[in-house]
This record gives sequence, structure tokens and C-alpha cells, in this order.
Amino acid sequence: MHPVRVNGFVCKNPMEVNADDFFKAAALDKPRVTNKVGSNVTLINVMQIAGLNTLGISIARIDYAPLGQNPPHTHPRATEILTVLEGTLYVGFVTSNLPAPARNKFFSKVLNKGDVFVFPVGLIHFQFNPNPHQPAVAIATLSSQNPGAITIANAVFGSDPPISDDVLAKAFQVEKNTIDWLQAQFWENNHN
Repeated sequence: MHPVRVNGFVCKNPMEVNADDFFKAAALDKPRVTNKVGSNVTLINVMQIAGLNTLGISIARIDYAPLGQNPPHTHPRATEILTVLEGTLYVGFVTSNLPAPARNKFFSKVLNKGDVFVFPVGLIHFQFNPNPHQPAVAIATLSSQNPGAITIANAVFGSDPPISDDVLAKAFQVEKNTIDWLQAQFWENNHN
């Protein structure tokens, strides 16, 4: 007999479900080491807690180094609500390619401890810690048990195989050697 899947994840027999299906010792209260751009996202979704399947929620702790950022990205399956726990964050998102004058409208705000900001589903957004001396921490809740994340620069310049430099040079209206240089930066980071 094949297991029943919902949203691509196996559903346990209800008679076999236990408390551990709804639990993870995630240590979200502990600071994390940040990456090259100065952030670290610790996501807790259906892949870490099986009991989240079909519930439509997940959570993430995001640590920001001084001047660190969670670079422009999108969640194709979730709206995000971000709460600043420590520090200050400059955040923003861009609307979709709507008809003028609303086309690609940029919304941004500086958030302090306790402030909340919403990033609508699928829109490109970012967070940046403007403080050169202090880290920042936020908690994000997302309206999907598997929100997905597409970091724009990584996807465009670090794809495997690479997107043609002719295509990207025309799209970004820059010289091909600029695209080649960008692809080399992301290829090295994404494929080593």
C-alpha cells in the first residue's frame, strides 16, 4: 500500500501520530552565525515538523550581522509577517508589474524592536540591518507550511546551467562582461 500524500508530504496514520510529530527542539532563542551577506535564516516548516502538513503556517528566526541583510527574495507560496525582536531593520517590498502608476511601487519602513511589517505573497522583499555596531534579530511567520524562497540574485546569476549572458545583458541593459563577472561571483558561492 502506498502512503497517502497531501501537498507532497506523507500523512501518517492517525493511530500512529504522537507529540513528536508536532515538536522540534529548534533553539530559536539562540543566536546563529551569519553568512556572506550577513544573515542567517532558520526556517521551521513541514520538513522539520511533520504535524505542520496542511496547516498553512511556518516560522523562521532571522539573524542579521551589523550591516547584514536578508537579500531581495520572494516566497512564491506565502505571505510573511516579520517581527523585530532586537535591533533595527530597514525593510521593503516592490509591487508586481501592475499598470501605471502602481507598477513596481516600492514600500519601505525602518522597524525597531517590537515593530511588525507584512510582505505580501510572491512579492520581492528584503531586510537590512543599518547598524554598523549591533546585530538584529527577527521572527518571521509565513502563511504556508512550505513557503519556498527564491533569492533573486542567486537564482538569476547562479543558476545551473547558467542563463545565457546574452539574455541577462539585454534584460539588465548592461555589457555581457558585467553579467559574466556577476555569474562568476554567484556560481562560485552556489556551487562549491
